[in-house]
Amino acid sequence: MTQADFMPLLLPLLAVAATVLVIVMDLFLPERRGASLGWLTAALLGGLLVVSFYVPTTGVVGDGVFVGTAWSVFFARLSLVAALLAVLGALEHVERRFPRRQGEYYALLLSSVVGMLILPGARDVLLLVVAFELMGIPLYVLAAYAKSEGMPLLASEEPGSGKKSPAAEAAIKLYLVGATSTAITLFGLALVVGVAGTTEITGLLGDGPLAPLTRVGMMLVLGGMSFKIGLVPFHMWVPDTYQGAPTPFVAFLSVAPKATGIAAFVSLFVIAPAAHGGAHGPWIAMLLVLATASMVIGNLAAVPQSDVRRLLGFSGVAQMGYVLLAIATGTSEGLSMAAFFLAAYVVTNMGVFFVIHACAAEDGRHDLASLAGLSQRAPFLGFALLVFLLSLAGIPFAVGFWAKLYVFLAAFRAGYVWLVALGAVLAVIGLFYYMQVARAAFMKDDASTGAPAPTIGVGLRAAVLLCLVGVLGLGLWPALLFDQTADAGTSILETRAP
Repeated sequence: MTQADFMPLLLPLLAVAATVLVIVMDLFLPERRGASLGWLTAALLGGLLVVSFYVPTTGVVGDGVFVGTAWSVFFARLSLVAALLAVLGALEHVERRFPRRQGEYYALLLSSVVGMLILPGARDVLLLVVAFELMGIPLYVLAAYAKSEGMPLLASEEPGSGKKSPAAEAAIKLYLVGATSTAITLFGLALVVGVAGTTEITGLLGDGPLAPLTRVGMMLVLGGMSFKIGLVPFHMWVPDTYQGAPTPFVAFLSVAPKATGIAAFVSLFVIAPAAHGGAHGPWIAMLLVLATASMVIGNLAAVPQSDVRRLLGFSGVAQMGYVLLAIATGTSEGLSMAAFFLAAYVVTNMGVFFVIHACAAEDGRHDLASLAGLSQRAPFLGFALLVFLLSLAGIPFAVGFWAKLYVFLAAFRAGYVWLVALGAVLAVIGLFYYMQVARAAFMKDDASTGAPAPTIGVGLRAAVLLCLVGVLGLGLWPALLFDQTADAGTSILETRAP
């Protein structure tokens, strides 16, 4: 193998080097290091993002174990953007709450990113499973980062006050669901691989009629992976984990692993059937069932929520239903629109979580009442929150409008007319509960609460601003993103491993 053979894996290899560098710098920096490790991590992620635009990372590694395409590059950039925003949004929080564990925090985050960079291009079952677990295992640790050990629940409390963080409960729920889903997925893949006699994704379904064990195995894989991205009925860990884990980390957890998990969905339920002559099998009907259930239950369950994190958790369940609707079309247009939707969702959802974190940094409250008078107390945060909520609801001039519109167009052209009508009705319900949050920020006086103006650090302000620029900029100029997602959707069906 030559150096050129490793170019498709350049970004994951550089991410590994960045992880090692952060660990080494953590050893040599003085104890009172401030947020220097965080800024170093942000710089490294920004550098990787720049490299992805100037270094060719397409091609085939080995015998087709990893295939670099416009699809894998797009999702790599999406993961890097999400990680960069997550680091910026957590700078002050990590410095204040985990002053002696900053190195581990950023190293774990980078380790998860390494798995995200590999997963979209994996064309072998073994590599796909390893990359999925490399992405997921660090997330279990990060979810528990604010566990007991004298860590107070609120920033205003002193260690030993008796109140403990709920992060341990959030992490154990995430871990148990992750471990269970991995076991189910591996069992299903064992059945499929055993029948096919190969671990290559393009050969999993063979050339002849689908064997009964193959059908059963693929259904198990579908169920196991649905756990990981929080599709109904495998979604109940989502609101509980979002409520208990540190909010800056939840901003990352709510988008990046789900986007990469969707890429794995595409590998197994679009690429593999396409290599089999387009025979989708019974699981495509199940994709539609999961998409419908997620859209309905996610939107309806979000309505009565008073904790904004739980509301966003159920909202995320519904949003993944919209993405799955586009993927179920099995067309390059549907895949392109799914990629567009995920990119819009990253900047929009992370922006909401960052604003909520800024408002709750002092008293630890994340309910609607904590947002009272936000537009007067912090006009910048109030305006940003309104824009993000309008984008999630799919209102014009925000990128979320184009995301929903494109998904509905792809589904309509694929013949899913009744699902498009249902999705439009559910989008109206979504607008209702998103506007409940906006109402708390703009139409409730904070005089009775005496709430002070939220303090927002440089990193968190930069993260909110970048998300705001992404939502408004891509909303006014969607072609900038649309062209990239169109190339990605086309490449995933045209490129074949040798």
